[in-house]
Amino acid sequence: MAKIVEHGTWSLVPEDEARHEPGPELLWNESYYFDFAAPDGSLAGYVRLGLYPNWDRAWYWAALVGPGRPLVIVADNYAPLPEPGATDVRASNYTATQKITEPFGPAFVNLDGTASVLTDPTDAYGDLAGAETTRLAFDLRWDTVSGVYPYKDIPRYEIPCTVSGTVTVGGETIAIDAHGERDHSWGERDWWKVSWLWTSGRLDDGTFVHGMQANIGFPIPWPCFTVPPGGEIGHRAGFSARTAFGPADLPTGSDLRFPGAPTALAPVAFAPVAITSPDGRPAHFVRALCRFEAADGRTGHGWTEWHQPPDWRDHGWSHLAEENP
Repeated sequence: MAKIVEHGTWSLVPEDEARHEPGPELLWNESYYFDFAAPDGSLAGYVRLGLYPNWDRAWYWAALVGPGRPLVIVADNYAPLPEPGATDVRASNYTATQKITEPFGPAFVNLDGTASVLTDPTDAYGDLAGAETTRLAFDLRWDTVSGVYPYKDIPRYEIPCTVSGTVTVGGETIAIDAHGERDHSWGERDWWKVSWLWTSGRLDDGTFVHGMQANIGFPIPWPCFTVPPGGEIGHRAGFSARTAFGPADLPTGSDLRFPGAPTALAPVAFAPVAITSPDGRPAHFVRALCRFEAADGRTGHGWTEWHQPPDWRDHGWSHLAEENP
């Protein structure tokens, strides 16, 4: 079994790869993410399945992006819940499955359906009923690289991966030989309360990086790991981030302080989603394929997200931790 980084207040076990018994909270959520990016940044995609058993719905999102390409997206916030213990979603315009064949090992994700085609990605915040559509199909495999990184204090873990298989968009089928990440979390999750930055990528020397910062106004040991080329996954202390925003509230860039490797991040292609709370409050979940440029000259690509709940601009999008040497 893959190495599990041990540094937190809870212990990750193989059974955690499966679904969990929900708590009593309305916003109790179980979430699976799968993303990938070509090494040259020419194509990237992601899938998210979010289960809300007490709200009687699932969220299913799948996106494909690339420079010079329109956003192709399935964004279903009213998806039917899978059968108990399962993670398959079958809606009127798509079928989606995912299977983890051994704990913390290979994961297989399949999608076949009709997606919206958006030349302006912020159109994803509105009604997509009149949008152009095309076929979107994923037949992809995520293979673990080095090990598994659980967050310290909450039930969530991240797995750096290589990604292989095919993607079909319209009549074009594309072979995928990429890198990416998958993650799994569960527990109460109020998307309309806290803003955050989450980022994951791979640099051109083979180093995987991951960091996360919630904008809560003071520093804590934010989750951060690296996997050096051919080495072992390991926790790194002291991640911090600062972001600037431009038109339509889209980020124009972020300054990431990975320990020992300060990195500039530039969005390349956006794949945002709009979400509405049970009491009608809106939020924008901004995700993008990004180019990473480390201060030492290394470059790479990966995914970053900047979550924007109500009053998000007042939360402060600056470094909370001190500068690392």
